This record gives sequence, structure tokens and C-alpha cells, in this order.
Amino acid sequence: MSGFNMKVTPEIEQLTEICYANSQIALDLYGKYDVKRGLRDLNGKGVLAGLTRVSNIVANREEDGKTIPCKGELFYRGINIEDLTAGFIQAGRFGFEETTYLLLFGALPAPQQLEDFKKLLAQQRCLPRNFVRDVIMKAPSKDMMNTLSKSVLTLYSYDTNADDISLPNVLRQCLNLISIFPMLSVYGYQAYSHYIKGKSLYIHHPSKELSTAENILRMLRPDKKYTKFEAAVLDLALVLHMEHGGGNNSTFTTHVVTSSGTDTYSTVAAALGSLKGPKHGGANIKVVKMINDMKKHLHDITDEEEIEAYLVKLLRKEAFDRAGLIYGMGHAIYSVSDPRAQVFKGFVEQLAKEKGREKDYKLYHTIERLAPQVIGRERHIYKGVSANVDFYSGFVYSMLDLPLELYTPMFAIARIVGWSAHRMEELINMNKIIRPAYKNVQETVAYCPLEQRGQKEL
Repeated sequence: MSGFNMKVTPEIEQLTEICYANSQIALDLYGKYDVKRGLRDLNGKGVLAGLTRVSNIVANREEDGKTIPCKGELFYRGINIEDLTAGFIQAGRFGFEETTYLLLFGALPAPQQLEDFKKLLAQQRCLPRNFVRDVIMKAPSKDMMNTLSKSVLTLYSYDTNADDISLPNVLRQCLNLISIFPMLSVYGYQAYSHYIKGKSLYIHHPSKELSTAENILRMLRPDKKYTKFEAAVLDLALVLHMEHGGGNNSTFTTHVVTSSGTDTYSTVAAALGSLKGPKHGGANIKVVKMINDMKKHLHDITDEEEIEAYLVKLLRKEAFDRAGLIYGMGHAIYSVSDPRAQVFKGFVEQLAKEKGREKDYKLYHTIERLAPQVIGRERHIYKGVSANVDFYSGFVYSMLDLPLELYTPMFAIARIVGWSAHRMEELINMNKIIRPAYKNVQETVAYCPLEQRGQKEL
């Protein structure tokens, strides 16, 4: 028996050409049948596909019958994200666990409720016996999102009630996944780092006394050491990435797959597959790589004319990956500002000073100011452009010494909370499988017997 084929052969290339030729759809047909490509209209507004109480995104206001872009706002269960984060930051406490309670149960916890909930999550922070050895250490992958998906699907085999979708059982499963996502992600990276990159192997157990953010840094670093401020910034990053409405790709995937009645592990694995995509969860990696490329090609990273010229090259597909994008700039919904980026920015500057990265921060800040002007000149767009949360999150992760391979898993560690809240909401309110319509535009073709078929030209 031959081995697993990992090469694209000439035969496969030829078959791909046939597939491409017979699968293309004329672009004018989308307009003819009023198809909302990407489930968005021509102005970028999403098609209304459901209702939610989990979160709300405000990017426009109605004025005299017109839609006017406004300062972006994000609400978790009706609470403004700026007020929510200011509340726990000013009190000097971590916010991940508190915000998880809010998103899942719809209200902020009282002091004793918060303590009890922290203990519950800490008790759940445990993997099945030998899971690390038998699953995570076997066949490590260079992509931690695939490793995470593999681990989640394998956990199905360890759950004696895996297919039970009653609300208490689904909540149990969700709380367990929220608790162990940091372990699955960090341990997956440690296995990759050891077996594929040849580095030392560190498997540190999490501490029940520490917060989620603290445990991530404890498990990742060889000496388990971190500063309180480092953990606080990572905690804030997780809170800001936790939830972003029911229409983002991975959360909508959660709703769609949940509506089929399938198990929690399959649902979360599907959401992970969506988040892995560079158009969704991988944007902060692109920002960091773009900035690194810019620094290689600029003679002076403080020269605004040089920076602006590079940004123009990016848009004209003459620099970096030649995709024509300035990564981290712009958002599907926000135009004037992304509230998550606004909350994050002050802490990014403070961390940059602590880490001696002030020059890098100034470069980011300059790009944030210049990019909208450059995009406005080079492109005809229907709305304004501003920095999104991913513009700064990758910079933060680099200052926290997180490896690039863990950037998107950090997103998943946060967003599993939002997915869980939406899965519960879907199970509570809907009993109908989500099934949008697709119009067929293939003409009818008569069946041709095998012996009469010739080798057709493409």
C-alpha cells in the first residue's frame, strides 16, 4: 500500500481545471437574482438571520432616513465594553471569569457568585488521564488550530454523555471547554516546539488559585514567571475578543451547526475551523508579519513619508504579500472606530514602555493615523476605515513573548465563551435547522451513455 499522498500530481491539476471550468458562475447573475454575496448587501450590511441577547454592535445611527457612521460601540449583555473593562481594571481584578459569567448567564455576578464560579472553572481545569501523552503529544501539528480541533473532537470519546444536548449537559460541556482551552492550546504548542522545532519540552500544570490569563503565561513560560501587568493586559485582550455578535463567521457557524442538533464537540470543532481562516482569526498574525516586512524595507521607521509610500505599495500590491491590503485596518462593521481597539490602545502603549518597544509603538500609531488617509486616496470605499482590534493584539502578543503559532488560539481561548453563549441561546430559542436558499443556475443537460462520451476539451 502506498503512503499518504501529499503532492499535487499533473492528473490532479488537470482535474482541477475541469472542476474550475464547470463550477464558475457569471458575476452578473448575482445581481440579476439579488443574491446577497457573503450574506451582506452592497453597503456591507449583514442580512438579518436571527436574534440575540448576547451582544450588540453599534457602528451607525439613523438620521433623517439616512444611515450615518458613528463611533463604534460594543455591548456585552447590554453593558458597554468600555464601562465593563473599566470596572474590573480600576478595581484591580482580572475580568475573564467575570465576563464569562456575564455572557453565559446574562447578568454580572455578585461577589459570592463570582467566587463560586471561579472555583467551578478551576475544578474543570483538568484533562482526562494520559490525554496529554496519548493525544496532544501524538502527531503534533505546525498549526495549533488544527491541534486544538483534534483535541476537542477526541474529547468526545472521553465523554459518557457526549450526544446529550439537554441544557444542563451542554452547559457542563461548555464550561469544561472554556476551562481547558488554554491547556489544549499551550500544550499543543509545547509538543510542536519540542518534536518539530527541537526545543525543550515544558508541561506545567495550571494552578487553581490563578486566573485564566495568569495560567496561560505560567504554562507557556519555562520559568512560569510573569508580571501582574503582563497578565492584566493578556486578560484584557481575552475579554475584548470574547464575543462580537451572532453574525461573525465562527459564531454564525456555531448557530448553524447547533441548529442541526449535533453534539457540542462537533459544533466547537466547526467554529474552530472557521476561526482558523486568515480572513477571520488570523489577521493579527498578518499585521505582525506586515510590520516586520515594513521595518526591513524602510530606512527610517520614524520617517512618515517613507511609511506612507510603503502603505501605498501595499494597496497597489507591490509590497509584502501583494494582496493589496493594509492588515489591521478596516472592519466589516465598524468604520469610524473599533471600540475594542480604543480600549486596548492605552494599555498597549504602557506595555511598550515596560518592554522597551516605544519605537515600535510609535510606528503602529503612525500607521494607524496615516493608513485611513492613504486608503481614502487609493480606494473608492463605501465607509470610513479605522484600526481594528487585531491591529494591536498581535503587537501585544509579541511583547508578551507569545509565539506566532498561538496568536489565533488566543482568539479561540476567548471566543469559546461567546460560542458557548450562542450555542445555549440557539438551543433555548430555536427548534429549526438553519437552511438558507441557493438558486441553481446550471442548465439542464441530457444524460449521455458511457460508450458515447468522448474526451471533452476544457
